[in-house]
Amino acid sequence: MLKVDKINVYYGAIHALKGISLEVNEGDIVTLIGANGAGKSTTLRTISGLLRPKTGGISFEGQPISSLAAQKIVKLGISQVPEGRRIFANMTVFENLELGAYVRSDKKGIQEDLAKVFSRFPRLAERRSQIAGTLSGGEQQMLAMGRALMSRPRLLLLDEPSMGLAPLLVKEIFSIIKEINQTGTTILLVEQNAHMALSIAHKAYVLETGRITLSGPAQELAASEDIRKAYLGG
Repeated sequence: MLKVDKINVYYGAIHALKGISLEVNEGDIVTLIGANGAGKSTTLRTISGLLRPKTGGISFEGQPISSLAAQKIVKLGISQVPEGRRIFANMTVFENLELGAYVRSDKKGIQEDLAKVFSRFPRLAERRSQIAGTLSGGEQQMLAMGRALMSRPRLLLLDEPSMGLAPLLVKEIFSIIKEINQTGTTILLVEQNAHMALSIAHKAYVLETGRITLSGPAQELAASEDIRKAYLGG
C-alpha cells in the first residue's frame, strides 16, 4: 500500500532522514519506534506532504506522491493525526470534525461518518457544541483522531497518540486504534510508548538518528533483548 524508498530529508543543513525505506501493507498496523529526535515525526510529515524528500521517493498504491501537495495526499486516502493534536482550539468539537471532511463533497457520506465518529467517541457526542480548547487532553486526542477519520482515510498516520495521557487513557486510546484497524483502516503509528505500540502492531521499524536500524514482526522485536533494554525498560 505505502512504500517509502530511500528518502533523504533535510531541515536546512541538518540531515534528518538518511536514506530510510519502509513498507506498510494494507490492513496492517505498522509502528515506528525510536528515541526523541530520531526522525519519527519527520517521516510522517514527509509522507503527508508537509516536507519534501531531497532524494528518494514515496508511493501510495503504486502512485508516486512525494511531490504532491498535502491536500492532494489527503484526497488519495492518507490522513495524519499530528503530534500534540493540533486541534482548532477556538472552534467547537463539531466544527473541528466538519473541517476533517473538507476534501469531501458527499454530504450523505459525511453525515454517516460523523455519526460513526460520535459512536466511537461518545464523549465527543456529549461535547459536540463545546469549544475544543476546553476539552481534556484525552478528549482532544479523541477529537484529533475523529477529525482525521472524517476524511475517510485508507491509511491513518498517528503521531504520538499517547503523549501526555494518563495510563488508563493510554489503554483506551490504543484499544480504539485497534478497533479502527479492525474496521478496515491501515495504520502507521509513531509512538514513544514502545511497549504499547509493539503490543498492537503487526510490523515494526526502529529508527535511530535518521536511519532504520532494525525491522521485523512486532512480536519478534518485542522479544529482542536489545529492544527491551533500549525501549521497554528491560
